[in-house]
Amino acid sequence: MRNERVFKSDNIEIVIQEDPDSERISRSSIHENQSSFNLLFLLSPNVNLKAHDCGTQLVFKKNQYILHYSSRENNAELWTEDLESLKYLHIQLNYRYVSNLIYSESNDEGAEILKSMIHNNFVFLQKATPPNMTVEMHMILKEILGSSKKGMIQKLFIEAKIIKLLILIFEQFNEKNLLESTSKNPEMVKKFIDENYHRNIKAEEIGKLMGVNQNMIRKEFKAEYHTTISHYISELRMLRAKKLISDKDIMIKEIAIECGYEYIQNFTRAFKKKFGVSPEHLRNNK
Repeated sequence: MRNERVFKSDNIEIVIQEDPDSERISRSSIHENQSSFNLLFLLSPNVNLKAHDCGTQLVFKKNQYILHYSSRENNAELWTEDLESLKYLHIQLNYRYVSNLIYSESNDEGAEILKSMIHNNFVFLQKATPPNMTVEMHMILKEILGSSKKGMIQKLFIEAKIIKLLILIFEQFNEKNLLESTSKNPEMVKKFIDENYHRNIKAEEIGKLMGVNQNMIRKEFKAEYHTTISHYISELRMLRAKKLISDKDIMIKEIAIECGYEYIQNFTRAFKKKFGVSPEHLRNNK
């Protein structure tokens, strides 16, 4: 087993856990110092984690990470399933070091960030799922592990990379919050359409039902699903029509009505535009 300390200073300690090809280790442990922030990057799949200060056993996918604040000394056990080789990178940061970085005592934003970091629910930034490492994060870890710098140059190099990692984490956190605060209108509109596409529905009607401006409805729906409301309705209708067309007991006019078309001419025109042939031709050649 290779459990190697990559770097250590008064404020930062970095340890890599990985196994040589000749030996497969699937269980390990990490130690968190008092008043420390711990960045743990999981580099192997299905990693189980059980900490002494956490009542829940957590399971992580490959390339997920956690940021945990430990107010006192703490140990955590890590292991993989099916004897999968265990690999992770543990970066431990002193509380005062992080506090000084974000100017928490003289900056309201920094104070709020520090407060969020301290009052974590073991997995900082976790909402529905733990956060995933970005490509930039992978590159930074690779640079840290591949560096041959020594002495003061190494210290400055590592600190610069740590700052960049924290920037990426906070940016990811802000993006996730932004996504979660985004309007739920598109999802509600899609659900309404899925259930009512056979009716003669339009954005105006949907807007009135939801109490939202129809132009806003159109804009948000297109931004979310990369298509217009009218095109999405048409796609659902045509998919339904193609399924019904093979049943020769149903008249073409009945299919048109079933799919939300009052006039068969409009249905035929839309069908031919979508599939290149008329409904009658497709039915007769099945």
